[in-house]
Amino acid sequence: MEHVSQEVRGKTLSRVERNAVVAAVSAVAIRCRIERTTARLRTRVSIRRQRELLHHVMAAPDCVSMSESITQFCASMSSGAIPWATPRWWMRRRTGGTWEDLRKTDDASDEYYKEKLRMTPRVFMGIVEALFPLLQRRVTFSRVPLQPDHIIAYALYRWASGETCESSTSPFGIGRASRLIAVEDVTRALLRVYNDKIVWPTGMRRTLVLRAFEAKGFPNCYGCIDCTHVYVDKPANAPSENYFDRKHRFSVVAQVVVDLDLRITDVFIGYPGRCHDIRVLQLSSLWARAEKGDLFRGAPVVLLLGVTTHDYILGDNGYRPLEWIVVPYGGTDQIPDEERFDNKQKVARGAVERAFRRLKGMWRLFLRTHKTNMDTLPQQFQSVCILYNILLDAGMEFDDNLLWEVDANGVRRRVDLGLDHPPHPIAENFNRPRVLALREALAEWMKHA
Repeated sequence: MEHVSQEVRGKTLSRVERNAVVAAVSAVAIRCRIERTTARLRTRVSIRRQRELLHHVMAAPDCVSMSESITQFCASMSSGAIPWATPRWWMRRRTGGTWEDLRKTDDASDEYYKEKLRMTPRVFMGIVEALFPLLQRRVTFSRVPLQPDHIIAYALYRWASGETCESSTSPFGIGRASRLIAVEDVTRALLRVYNDKIVWPTGMRRTLVLRAFEAKGFPNCYGCIDCTHVYVDKPANAPSENYFDRKHRFSVVAQVVVDLDLRITDVFIGYPGRCHDIRVLQLSSLWARAEKGDLFRGAPVVLLLGVTTHDYILGDNGYRPLEWIVVPYGGTDQIPDEERFDNKQKVARGAVERAFRRLKGMWRLFLRTHKTNMDTLPQQFQSVCILYNILLDAGMEFDDNLLWEVDANGVRRRVDLGLDHPPHPIAENFNRPRVLALREALAEWMKHA
């Protein structure tokens, strides 16, 4: 123990060392007190400044109303009533024009809507409501997107007026690129939402169609078929000679089937204008379904002469007589029965020509030669056929003045509907007597009717 005490006493700090340690500890303590005092001082100054600022704000006369306004503005942004992004200064503002006139529903009359969009405001708003979920776009940083009603109105206006996307200005305040996208978006939306507007007659509709044709002397008839040409500019990425038709114009063939109510029940478009009607028919889905037996499934009807018919449609001499297509006799040296049949068949088949007048007269883009995307042209034509049926169901009346135009010389003349009647009938296949027996039986039916 005595040895350990001696070692401890040997390690005891000297006076100088003890003084140095005491001085260091004192310096650290003083530094800590200074830091605490400074922090308390800063806190007091910050609190004092906040109180003074709050006192000045509360003393302002509009403080309460401003606070309420800010609260309402934040609530509007959170609910989506006010977009999060606003148009930036580097983006050109959209102008008004026709679209602003259409938006003023209190001032815009039904006639103005019919002139610009070919429909009443009620029908237009119904289409907007149906297509809204597919055309609504998210607000981006650069600008607020076009609203669905704006997009739909422009697409309808373009199809109705024939305005091309090459124009540098638009009465809807939409840029050239946006116009192309708008038409494509509306086309896809129409085909998706209204895919049941162009269908083969079934159920009660089928019964009404068959009764209407039977009253004309054609029992078990489903409709009339014909083709029309949609004139286009010279295609850039396709062999142009294929699109050069007999009228020496570039065109695309559209095949349509209608009933006596002028309702379109089948449409097929896309092949060059040089193709003959019978060739277009053979390439269409209508031919595939008819030959497979999926199209005509009605109960058979026994006509005079013991001929049994299931279903068929009426065509002109541009088609060969088939078991499901009845064409006229044609020729000049006809017996009375043949002449009577051809006259009645022509009258019934006139429904398809009246449908073309209404379709192209309302949607004039497909009446004139225009520059178009050959890939999207079939879808756009199907879309206007859907709109055609929608307006037909809505009871929209057709203005016959749309079938007239003034040429470059100031002469008023009827428009060219693009109907291509063959100069000579297609040679009939007499090796198939069953095909011709249907026409003979129908002629005999009319004779005793």
